[in-house]
Amino acid sequence: MADSFDLPLRPIVDKNVHPDSLPIEIAQINNQWGSFRDVNEEVLRNKIAEEKVKEETEEDATEDTTELDSTERLEQLYKRRADITQFAMQAHMETMFALDFVSLLLSKQAPRQAETSMSPFLKQIAPLGSLSAEVVNPPPKPESTTKDISAVSRGWRVQNFNAAANKLLQAASRLDTEVTSETRYWNEVLAVKNKGWKISRLPRERQALGVQYGFLEATPAFRDRGLASLRRAEDGSLLLDKGLIPSKASFVRVRVIQGGRLSGCSQSTYPMSNGEESIEGRILQARDTVFEEELFHELVREAKAIAGFGVTTRQNLIQIPASEDLEILLDLVDVDENHPQPDHGTSKEGNSLAEGLAHTIRILLSYAHRQSLQRRTLLPPPLTPKKRTTPEHQLLRPALAYVQHMSHVQWVQSLLNDVFGVLQSANLTPPAYTAKIFSTEQGKIFKPPTVEALVDNFLTPLESTFKGELPTPRGSFSISISTNLSAAPHGTYFDVSFDMSTTSDLASPGRLYQRDEVEAAITHLLLLDVVFAISSNETLKIKTDKKDPLFWEAVYPQHGELLLSSDSLKRKKMKIRFSRHDLSLETYTVRCFNGSGRGERENSSVDSEPRIWKPSILSQSLMDHVRDITTHTY
Repeated sequence: MADSFDLPLRPIVDKNVHPDSLPIEIAQINNQWGSFRDVNEEVLRNKIAEEKVKEETEEDATEDTTELDSTERLEQLYKRRADITQFAMQAHMETMFALDFVSLLLSKQAPRQAETSMSPFLKQIAPLGSLSAEVVNPPPKPESTTKDISAVSRGWRVQNFNAAANKLLQAASRLDTEVTSETRYWNEVLAVKNKGWKISRLPRERQALGVQYGFLEATPAFRDRGLASLRRAEDGSLLLDKGLIPSKASFVRVRVIQGGRLSGCSQSTYPMSNGEESIEGRILQARDTVFEEELFHELVREAKAIAGFGVTTRQNLIQIPASEDLEILLDLVDVDENHPQPDHGTSKEGNSLAEGLAHTIRILLSYAHRQSLQRRTLLPPPLTPKKRTTPEHQLLRPALAYVQHMSHVQWVQSLLNDVFGVLQSANLTPPAYTAKIFSTEQGKIFKPPTVEALVDNFLTPLESTFKGELPTPRGSFSISISTNLSAAPHGTYFDVSFDMSTTSDLASPGRLYQRDEVEAAITHLLLLDVVFAISSNETLKIKTDKKDPLFWEAVYPQHGELLLSSDSLKRKKMKIRFSRHDLSLETYTVRCFNGSGRGERENSSVDSEPRIWKPSILSQSLMDHVRDITTHTY
C-alpha cells in the first residue's frame, strides 16, 4: 500500500565494492525473473510499464502528503509508531515461540539445560521430553556418486596422512637436533663446572645460566663484571656472553729504569690468542683481564695516596722513584701489543726485579681479597653516623719498601766491604762482619710457613742488622736498618751503635736518616779505633836512655792526631785520615808546643812523606810504617 512505513530492524549490510561475477549475476536473474526461456520482449515491456505506473503513484502520494496539515502528520506519525511497536512485539513473540520449540526439542536429551530457557506457559502445558526428533533416511544415491565420494574421501585421507607424516618427520628431526644441541650444551656446562668454576642463574634473567669468573671480594665496580652468561649456539656449543667481558686481554707491565735506561721488563704469562681458544680459555682470559684492570685501578688509588714519596700518575702510567738511580714504571697494556723485542740494554738482574715486583703486587691483591673475606665473616662494627671509607690496599708500599730496603742494605754492604778492604790493605784485619737480612722474625714463636704468614711478614716493617768487631780488643759496632712505608715514621732510618772500651764517654750516634751521616759515623768510628790501636800497641814503644820510653799518644783522636812523647822542643806529630776509599798517614814537626796538644807552628817532616793505603794494593802494613817512623825519630 502507498502509505505503509517500513523500518528495518536489521543492521545495514555494506555493499560489496567488487562487482559480482557472472555466475552470481545469472543466479540473481534466475531468482528474480525465472528461467531465461520465460523472458521475452513482451514481458519486459509490461514490467517496465508497471514500474513506471508505480513511480507515478508514489509521486502523487508524495504530493498528497505534502498537502496534509500538521494535525494529520502527527496522527500519521502516531500510527506508524504503533505499527513499529506492533511489529517488534510480533517479532519478539515469534522469537520466544522458536526458543520454546527448540527448548522443548532439546529437553529429550538435556532436560535440565533446556528447562532454564523454556517459558512458564510451556512448562505448564507440555511436559519435558514430550517432543523428539529423528533423522530420516535420505533417498539412496547412485553408485557413481558413491564411488566419486569414496574416491574423494580416500584422496583427502591419503593427503592428510602424508601431511601428518611429513610434519611428524620434521618434528622428529627437529627434536633430534634439539636433543643433540642440548646434550652438547649441558655437557660443556658440566665440563666448566667440573673445572671448578661457579655456575649459577643470572640475577636479572632467571632462565639463563652464568659463570662467576670474577672475585667476590673485589671492589663493586669489578665484582659486578665478574659474572657472564652462558649462551647456547645453534649447534649447541657454549658461548660466553661478551657484554661485560673485556674485548682484549691486558696486563700490568712493570719496567725498571736504572741509570736512565731500561734495565728490565716483566712479560705477560698469557698465551697469544689464535681465535680458536676453548670456552675455558676465554673464561680464564676474562678472569685474568678483570683482575689486571682491578690491580691497576688499585695501584692508581694507592699511588695518589703516597704522592708524598715522589710517586706520580698519568693517564695510563705510574712512575715510582725507588732509589737514587732506580725508577719503576707501571702501566696497563694489551697482551697482543706487548710483543717481546730483543733489547741489549736489559739485564738479568733487572728482569728478575721486574718479574718479582709484578708477582708481588698480584700476590698482595689476592691477599687483600682474602683479608676482605675474613672481615666480612666477622661481626659487623657498630653503626655510626660517619661513613666508613674504604682504605687503599697496600700494594705499592710493601714492594717499594722492599726495593728501598734492599738498596740500603746493598749500600751498607758496599760501605763495609770498602772500609774493611782499606783496613786489610793496612794489615789491620778485623773479624768479618755478620749480616742478618730481614731479621724481623727474631724472638717470635715459630709458625707454619703458610701463605698468609709469609705475606704478613712481608707487610711488617723490614729490618736488617750488620754486626762486626773493631781492630781494637773488645770493640764492636752494630748497624740496624729499618724500613716502613705504611706507618709513621715513613721511610728508612739507620740505628748505628758501637762499644769501645777505650772511650767510655763516647755516645753512639743513634738513629740516622741519611747515608752520608751513616758513612761519616762509620768512618769516624774506625778512625778512632785506628788511632787507639796505634796508641795502645806495646810493640810501638821504644825504650831509650831516659826513664820513660817513646810512644805515640792520642792527643786529638777525633781528628786522627797522635803526638810522639819527647822532651825536645821539636816533637813529631802524626795525622791519620780515613775514608771508605783509602787511609792516609802524614807526620809533622811541631814547634813551641803549647801544652794543649797543638803547636804554634806545624811543618811537614823532611824525612817523611804522606803514606796512603788503598784496597787491593799490597804495601807495608800500618804498624810497621809507624814503627819505622818512631825508630827513625829516635
